[in-house]
Amino acid sequence: MRILIAEDEKDLNVLLKKRLENQKYSVDACCDGEEALDYLAVTEYDAVVLDIMMPKINGLQVLQKIRKEGTSTPVLLLTAKDSIEDRVTGLDLGADDYLVKPFAFEELLARIRVMLRKSAAVETNTNVVKIANLTVDLNTHRVFRDETEIELSNKEFSILRYMCMNKGVVLSRDKIEEHIWNYDYAGASNVVDVYIRYLRRKIDDSYEPKLIHTIRGVGYVLRESK
Repeated sequence: MRILIAEDEKDLNVLLKKRLENQKYSVDACCDGEEALDYLAVTEYDAVVLDIMMPKINGLQVLQKIRKEGTSTPVLLLTAKDSIEDRVTGLDLGADDYLVKPFAFEELLARIRVMLRKSAAVETNTNVVKIANLTVDLNTHRVFRDETEIELSNKEFSILRYMCMNKGVVLSRDKIEEHIWNYDYAGASNVVDVYIRYLRRKIDDSYEPKLIHTIRGVGYVLRESK
């Protein structure tokens, strides 16, 4: 799942990016509102963490602009302690949630997980996704097929998580790549196919039913039957 952080406090910006990447999210980061709009204009994000007090264009203006343009990406606002009016304005403009600084990173993670669940193709009220005999815990990052725990790399888990949040939806290679890799990536054009093969080897080859299906000429889908 791909997240944009727009935060002008550089130390906090770097820390959030690093810690979210450690949670197997793909992350882009910027430090002002203009740059945030540039990122949002060319990339489909799964969630945005948006500081209200930013230079050039503030977070509320960014939020207002993208909502007017029809962008429904979940947005979490970062606000100062005494900015009750900004919080109310942000929610009225279409923010999905807000968090008051200073905050615990664990709370930020929990709020992001809630936003992602609500915006998923198949909404769920739990952090555990089950498809046939596959169990994926989106919180602990543990994956089981039947009773066997399966070890996945960061990218393998990121792709599986994205497919779980869109189970039953056919996802193109471009769509998967866009949501899993950030702008720092410069690799092979067949990277999605490679990782899908890795995933199949680990979670499908030795088990029934098969869950990862190829839709010829389109992409891949996670579901119980073809």
